[in-house]
Parts: sequence; structure tokens; C-alpha cells
Amino acid sequence: MKVRLICIGKTPKGYLLEGEKIFEDRLKHYISFEKIEIPDIKNAKSLNFDQIKKQEGLEFLKKINQGETTILLDEKGKQYTSEDFAGYFQGKMNQGIKTLNLLIGGPYGFSDEIYELASGEISLSKMTFSHQMIRVFLMEQVYRAMTILRGEPYHHS
Repeated sequence: MKVRLICIGKTPKGYLLEGEKIFEDRLKHYISFEKIEIPDIKNAKSLNFDQIKKQEGLEFLKKINQGETTILLDEKGKQYTSEDFAGYFQGKMNQGIKTLNLLIGGPYGFSDEIYELASGEISLSKMTFSHQMIRVFLMEQVYRAMTILRGEPYHHS
């Protein structure tokens, strides 16, 4: 299964980029992984939240191919323990899914079109984090899931 992390905007902080790089390199030993960054919407200051979400949604749609499974990172999504998240991933692999898209939206969330397209929503916490930080957290959890599935000693329960 190929996992694609599709997210809005660049990460400006070096320490976050370093974290992304660490887990991107680690993930390559387990799955095909690709991070795709959609540029921030231009002239966003002149748009309202719904207009921003709509434009971001159009950009997401350009990156998602028909037949791919898409999961949103959303504050209202289902929460998992790390072990349950590993099981969730195993289930997706068992379903024969070729490409799993994990979407991280901008600060205002997703457009209605993206919610309609998605197969589900997950949340990493009840707390709110910046969308740049969530990238590292999600990549680490995907890596953790892979090590749990292989019985490797990274995760301690």
C-alpha cells in the first residue's frame, strides 16, 4: 500500500522539517510513502474562511486520483490508541487498498467537497495543534503502526 500525506502549505520551522525527514526516511523501510505539499492559497487575506476552504479543496482534488482511499485528519474524527491505529492500517492493507491519502487541511478545515470524498476522519488528539506539527505527529504514528505490525521494539505497551 502506498501512503500519501497531502497537506496545505510549507513548514517554515527547521526543527519540524527535521522531524518530517526522520520519519519519512524511516517509513521507506516499511511502505511506499510520499509527502505532497499544496501551496498556501494566494491572497487568502482577502477571502473569508469558506472561500479559503473551497480553494484548498480544489487543490486537494487535483492531487487525488479516482479510486484512491482518502482519510482526513479532523478534530472531530475518530481517535485511536497506537495499537488500534496499527490495526486500522492493517485493515486497510488487508482490503487491498493501493493508495491511502491522509489529508491535513489548513487552519480552517476542509471544504464540503473534501468531506464528501473522504472515506473517514481521524483525530490524533482532542487538543488543537498547528497543521505543521500534525505532519510530524502523523508520520510518527504511521511509523509506530508499522513497527507494531512487525513486532519491532519501538512501541512499548
